[in-house]
Amino acid sequence: MLSHRTKVGFLIFLFCMSGFINAQSGSGSAFRKVENKAFKTGEKLTFDVKYGFVTAGIAVMSIPKIKKISGRDAYNINFEVNSVESFDWMYKVRDRYETYMDIEGLFPWRFEQHIREGKFSRDFSAFFDQRKGKARTSEGEYTVPKYVHDIVSAFYFARTVDYSGKKKGDKINLQNFYKDRVYDLDVRFLGKERVKVGAGTFDCIIVEPLVLEGGLFKSEGNIIIWLTDDDLKVPVKVKTKVVVGSIDAELTAFEGLAGKMTSKK
Repeated sequence: MLSHRTKVGFLIFLFCMSGFINAQSGSGSAFRKVENKAFKTGEKLTFDVKYGFVTAGIAVMSIPKIKKISGRDAYNINFEVNSVESFDWMYKVRDRYETYMDIEGLFPWRFEQHIREGKFSRDFSAFFDQRKGKARTSEGEYTVPKYVHDIVSAFYFARTVDYSGKKKGDKINLQNFYKDRVYDLDVRFLGKERVKVGAGTFDCIIVEPLVLEGGLFKSEGNIIIWLTDDDLKVPVKVKTKVVVGSIDAELTAFEGLAGKMTSKK
């Protein structure tokens, strides 16, 4: 039996890699513009979440629409994970995340988190005033760096990063805001590998988030993430070790991509 928060829901949190932030900073009302070839409105990614040989849950990441927020156009990004019916008796999961991510600057304006895992529940929301450097949450107001991310917008921003010049072992210095503070997180580039999942066979780059003590998530093992080795950098597979065995998430279906997935074989 896995310990509390290390079952299906724990993987899904880890799947978001605890967050990324652009190293750039700045002040004033002028916002950056970030080139994005990785995703667009209409994208939908579906994953099987497996504990050992058992499919324990289904995760869906989608961008259903664009919405105006704080006077800016933003991607409405949704991330849901549900345990399958046959696994509910052991550990029922009904988690939902939602973020509004600026289309031009790829930073968040608003974030919501609704967790239902076993007997544990949590609801959290934050409005990111990117003009004033404040995060106004359901629990207080906090000073944050410009372009700070939530855990979902961070993952999507990470898909736009150019890893082509990275060498094995290179690290990217990152940050994200959650609950009441900004957390540091390094992501290590591990190289490349061809992997086969339900959605097909893909050439991938491999990254490993290095979760620090005192950060948002504490893992009982390392977290490895495979992204397609092309402009889209679609997440194909996530693997994390836990006390007993490991938990994997594997891509089973995709639609509405921003371009051709050239890494698919």
